[in-house]
Amino acid sequence: MHTQHLSRRTRFKLHWQILIALVLAVTVGLLVGREAGFFGASLYSSLDFLGQLFLNALKMLIVPLILSSMIVGISGIGGASDLKRLGAKTIGYYATTTLLAVLVGLFLVNLIQPGVVDGDPKAVFGFSADATALQEQLSGRDGSDVVDVFLRMIPANVVSAAANGEMLGLIFFGLLYGFFLTRVAPVYAEAQYNFWQGMFEIMMKITDLVMRFAPIGVFALVARTVADTGLAALGPLALFFLTVAMGLAIHTFLVLPLLLRFIGGVSPIRHFQAMSAALLTAFSTASSSATVPVTMECLEKNAGVSNKVTSFVIPLGATINMDGTALYECVVVMFIAQAYGIELSFASQFVIVILALMTSIGVAGIPAASLVAITVILAAVGLPLEGIGLILAVDRILDMMRTAVNVFSDSCGAVIIARREGETGVLQGETFKPKSGG
Repeated sequence: MHTQHLSRRTRFKLHWQILIALVLAVTVGLLVGREAGFFGASLYSSLDFLGQLFLNALKMLIVPLILSSMIVGISGIGGASDLKRLGAKTIGYYATTTLLAVLVGLFLVNLIQPGVVDGDPKAVFGFSADATALQEQLSGRDGSDVVDVFLRMIPANVVSAAANGEMLGLIFFGLLYGFFLTRVAPVYAEAQYNFWQGMFEIMMKITDLVMRFAPIGVFALVARTVADTGLAALGPLALFFLTVAMGLAIHTFLVLPLLLRFIGGVSPIRHFQAMSAALLTAFSTASSSATVPVTMECLEKNAGVSNKVTSFVIPLGATINMDGTALYECVVVMFIAQAYGIELSFASQFVIVILALMTSIGVAGIPAASLVAITVILAAVGLPLEGIGLILAVDRILDMMRTAVNVFSDSCGAVIIARREGETGVLQGETFKPKSGG
C-alpha cells in the first residue's frame, strides 16, 4: 500500500503532462513540417489520425454527459423561482463578461491600429488563396443567422438535434425534462432520477479514462496545427496577432480574476490551477463543446463546485458564452476597416460592439462560427467581405487561444455563481485537490 501511495504522489499531474505535450508538439511541428514521414507513412497524416481520435472520444461524451448532468442538475435546483434566479445570474454574468471582452478588444485595436498600412492591404498582409472560395461559401450569410438561434433553441426532433450536435436545443429539452421530473409522482420521479444520475456518474468515469490519453491527443492536435501553419504567417500579421493576443490576455489574467476575487471571493491562482487541464485541452482542441466533459470534471473534482451549478452553467456557457470570440470579432472588423483605410465613426463602432455581442451567441452553433459572425458584422457596417482573407493565415492559432478564453470564462462563471448561491466549499482548503493523471 505504501509503495502504491508513493508512486501516485510522484506521478506527474495531468496538467503538467499536457503542458509538456504542448511544448513538444510545437517543437515537432516546427521541425518536421507537413512533408516528413516514416515507414512510408506521412507524419502529418499520423498526427491527424491521433488528434482526430482524441477529439472524437471527447465529442462522444458530449450528448449523454450534457443531457444527464442537465436533467440531474435542474431536478435538484428546486422550484421555478430557484431556476429563474440561477438562470438570471448566469445570463447576467455571460452578458457582462462578453461586453467587457468586446470593450477590451475595441480599446486595443484603436490604440495599436494594426491595420494601418501603406499600399494594397491584400499584398501587404498576404491575402489568403482560400479567400475567394470562402467568400462564396459565406456570401449567403446575413443577420438572419442570429435570428435562427431561437429556432435552434426548440428542436423539432431531439434525437436529430443530438446527432447533429445542436447543443442549444438539447439544453432546452434537458431543462424542461429536469424541471418536470420533480412534478410527477414520486415513484416515477425516483426511478427517472436514479437512471440519469447513474448515467452521469458513468459518463464522468469515461471522461476520466479519455483524459488519461489527453497528453497524446494534445500533442497530435497541436503538432499537426503547427506543421500546417508554421510561424511564417505571423510575420506580416504580427501586429494584428499581438493585438488579439493582448486583448485575450488582459481579459483572462486581469478582468476575469478581478471578478473571481471581488465578486466570487476566491483565489484566482487556485482557480487557474484547478482548471489547468481544461484550459490546455480547450487550447489544443479549439472546441468549447468538446471540452465540456473536462471543464465539468475540473470544476466538480478540483474546484468543489456543486453539480447543480456546474450542470446548468457549463453546457449553457459552452453554447452562448463566447468572450474570446466576441473580442476577436471586434478586433477583426476594426482591423479590416483600418487596412482598407476606412475610418469608422463612433456610431459604427457602437454597432460593431452590439453585433459582436449578439453574433457571438447567435451563430455559435454554425460551422466556422466566428467567420460567419464576422461576415454579418462586415455587411452591417459596409466593409468588404473579401477582407476576411487577410486574417485566414493566423485564424487557426487565434481560434485555439480564444477557445481557451471562452472555457475559462465559463468556469469563472460557475465558481462565481456557486459562491453567490451560498456554496462554501468552492476553492477552499481541502476541497482543492487537483487530480493527477496517467
